[in-house]
Amino acid sequence: MPLVRQSHRHHRPHSQKHRKRERAKGSADAGRSYHDTPSQRVQFILGTEEDEEHVPHELFTELDEICLKEGEHAEWKETARWLKFEEDVEDGGERWSKPYVATLSLHSLFELRSCIINGTVLLDMCANSIEEIADMILDQQEQSNEFDERMRVKVREALLKKHHHQNEKKRNNLLPIVRSFADVNKRQTDPHLLDKPAQTLTHLPPATVEAKNGTNHETSPMDLSKAELHFMKKIPTGAEASNVLVGELDFLRRPIVAFARLTPAVLLSGMTEVPIPTRFLFVLLGPEGKAHQYHEIGRSMATLMTDEVFHDVAYKAKDRTDLVAGIDEFLDQVTVLPPGEWDPSIRIEPPKNVPSQKKRKVPGALDDACHSEPEKHSGPELQRTGRLFGGLILDVKRKAPWFWSDFRDALSLQCLASFLFLYCACMSPVITFGGLLGEATDGHISAMESLLGASMTGVMYSLFAGQPLTILGSTGPVLVFEKILYKFCKDYALSYLSLRACIGLWTTLLCVVLVATDASCLVCYITRFTEEAFAALICIIFIYEALEKLIWLGETYPIHVGSELDLLTIYYCKCKAPAHPTNETLHFWESNKINLSLVTWENLTVSECQHLHGEFHGPACGHDGPYTPNVLFWSCILFFSTFILSGSLKTFKTSHYFPTRVRSTISDFAVFFTIVTMVVIDFLIGIPSPKLHVPNMFKPTRDDRGWLVNPVGPNPWWTVLAAFVPALLCTILIFMDQQITAVIINRKEHKLQKGCGYHLDLLMVAVMLGVCSVMGLPWFVAATVLSITHVNSLKVESGSSAPGEQPRFLGIREQRVTGLMIFVLMGCSVFLTGVLKLIPMPVLYGVFLYMGVSSLRGIQFFDRLKLFGMPEKHQPDFIYLRHVPLRKVHLFTVIQLTCLILLWAIKASPAAIVFPMMVLALVFVRKVMDFCFSKRELSWLDDLMPESKKKKLDDAKNEAKEEEESQKMMEAAAANSVQLNLGKTSYSDDSKQDNSDRVDPSDINISDEMPKTTVWKALTMNTEKL
Repeated sequence: MPLVRQSHRHHRPHSQKHRKRERAKGSADAGRSYHDTPSQRVQFILGTEEDEEHVPHELFTELDEICLKEGEHAEWKETARWLKFEEDVEDGGERWSKPYVATLSLHSLFELRSCIINGTVLLDMCANSIEEIADMILDQQEQSNEFDERMRVKVREALLKKHHHQNEKKRNNLLPIVRSFADVNKRQTDPHLLDKPAQTLTHLPPATVEAKNGTNHETSPMDLSKAELHFMKKIPTGAEASNVLVGELDFLRRPIVAFARLTPAVLLSGMTEVPIPTRFLFVLLGPEGKAHQYHEIGRSMATLMTDEVFHDVAYKAKDRTDLVAGIDEFLDQVTVLPPGEWDPSIRIEPPKNVPSQKKRKVPGALDDACHSEPEKHSGPELQRTGRLFGGLILDVKRKAPWFWSDFRDALSLQCLASFLFLYCACMSPVITFGGLLGEATDGHISAMESLLGASMTGVMYSLFAGQPLTILGSTGPVLVFEKILYKFCKDYALSYLSLRACIGLWTTLLCVVLVATDASCLVCYITRFTEEAFAALICIIFIYEALEKLIWLGETYPIHVGSELDLLTIYYCKCKAPAHPTNETLHFWESNKINLSLVTWENLTVSECQHLHGEFHGPACGHDGPYTPNVLFWSCILFFSTFILSGSLKTFKTSHYFPTRVRSTISDFAVFFTIVTMVVIDFLIGIPSPKLHVPNMFKPTRDDRGWLVNPVGPNPWWTVLAAFVPALLCTILIFMDQQITAVIINRKEHKLQKGCGYHLDLLMVAVMLGVCSVMGLPWFVAATVLSITHVNSLKVESGSSAPGEQPRFLGIREQRVTGLMIFVLMGCSVFLTGVLKLIPMPVLYGVFLYMGVSSLRGIQFFDRLKLFGMPEKHQPDFIYLRHVPLRKVHLFTVIQLTCLILLWAIKASPAAIVFPMMVLALVFVRKVMDFCFSKRELSWLDDLMPESKKKKLDDAKNEAKEEEESQKMMEAAAANSVQLNLGKTSYSDDSKQDNSDRVDPSDINISDEMPKTTVWKALTMNTEKL
């Protein structure tokens, strides 16, 4: 007795489109014999042309269950749902479980396969309501003693029972005792939601169904109050529903199985948790006593519908065999876990990165995935044109179409957060650099000039550069160059500003020549080896200088280390006249006409005593003054609190507290919130910590200079020509600083969409360098750490991801506004002195430490450095460790570390002027390494391909290799007379055998089912050919 009568597709009136599909079906049948394996069959199905009715959409799958017993009221209850991962209704908890990876039993998958083979399959069914669907499904069932008209009515009533969804329980509880903050935030999406009647979303015509035995007649308009609005945001636009209905009916004697695909998709009122149209419907109703088996079959069906490949097969299937082929292909990809080595009840957390399923869809998808040579920066931006200014012209053409979008794309709260953060981060180094430059040049160039130069250069660069994500700043080698130049001018009685203007103009000219000759194409020789050594050095400098500045506060604010608490009442520090005044002190007294006999030294303040060159005496005195209580320790608290709080708030996005929007806002404004918090706490505590000092008047630091500098001035004419020599060295410094930073920002893993412009960037830096030279302002080039921090603050991730799905990195918010606003506000800082003077310097030092440490992430050099202290069994699964011997990895790291140490030693020595030459030397060191490492080893250790992408390719290659080896082993086994005595079967034979042996699809024997799958048939055919 057959389980169910073999179904026929529900045909609509024969139209031209229908005849086309029939011809396509015929051609598919004709080519079917050529596809032996499930993968080939599925790839053939997915390769067919799409029509409007069979375009795959994203699917939301819901599993509803029912248990109907005599005399009891029953309804369909939602027990699980799938968007990407499975979520279950917790037993008794009245809440959803955490999303997890569904784990299925092999037995339930074969039961599902049997259900599809032997059950009713209705493809492209046209129906407008659940009543019509129920009638069509029941029309396919054969009339018999076990299924008569009376039983048909009962089954129809069961199919039309009310569907009770999990989110309805929250709405029915009108007086909740405890209401979580997260639920409150959900309701805030529509503040009037609880105060107004239900809003009509879609109006469906009511169906006339007799009210009987609790049958559901809910065909009223769907209202938004019945949809969980927060979950609706997670569902992609245009998504459709797949409903899985399983359960027990005590009056049934044999199961009813049906798989239906609706064309078009229909919004079935009350059936789905969210108001989206239903495309697929799977029904499994059986006798009492097998609820768990039916539940597992339902889970298997729902999980298959969320599988990327079977999902597409279900949309394009033309008959039952296509669906079975999809299941067989899924079984072919299944990984089996031994039952005694893991706990099936555990829930597997969703992975951070889901591997691509392209290899399952497209034949030979791995052919182009092999890794051959190291990837270079040889994009169209770095192709030599052979024409004068050819590269610059292409840069302008490439960036011009994006110019206006660079302003429109900045309309985001994230850009505001980035701007506020980077403004605070840029202000301190610019002012500090100006102060150091003022000390080195006797005030010829100081903080005021530094602020003006940074503002002018930054604004022009942000407006017209090829890569506006780069942040300009001051560098250590430039400061060393300025010190050497000023000392030279002082020794030879030359005008410092005039000679500096000549050097700057020569440097501008040389940089323009480099732009004209497409010299930026040489950037392609800067590999990861050079990038990481330079970036690591700059990060270490940031960390070192932040800690150094904190330590120097101990000199400015000394503490009484050897104090005794019992003697606090007698500790003192008073000012006295120097016992042995120096000649400088005597000259100061004489020139200022100070009468020592009239000075009451004991009553002078600290600043007055220092001004009069007095000396401090007493047990509470340090080297330069009295001990300062609390300031140093309070500065340390501010410093480390800023660093820890910034890092904690930045990672708050991945925490489990508060809704997503709140977490994202806190993460974006992490550093700004930290600075504001620390400023408020410092103000309330009242300890006099050192504060940020900003000039409060817009004028040159020295009265003997103006805003324009004569390049010749009082210097001899030959100095104009002699300035070419130091300008050559300065050009190398500017070129290397600018282009290495640009290469780091333009890495492919940042997924920049608007292109870059190395030639245009260098031109803008060169032009503004010439302007700053003529105005007597400092020079500014790309600042590596600030630029990396700027890019990191503008990372864009996927928004409404499915529950359990990790946000995907989409790219960088490319725009010009953040950089522009940073430097505009920096120029206005002279008028914001009242606010900026409240910022403690230790807070800014803590921000420097945070930027240095955070910029170290993603630098492969530090990952390899940690391998020295790890036993091999504890080493991470880095992709290069799979292909390069560990000793070669260590050798590569040692060479890079040696170069880094040499760069640091040169920078810290008086020979720091040759620092840019040593950075250039890294390129040649990398070239020499070709003799120590093979090309294949260097391709894994020194490239720009992101780790995650490379690892996926490597895993795919290994899997393909394993499949090939297993195929060879099978062929070898067959050659050794290992015969598999299995015959070919067809789906019709399978059905007959099934029907003669059993009437319940849950009663299967895996040993019998396995030979029926196309996976096994393919193996049998290969064996017979041998």
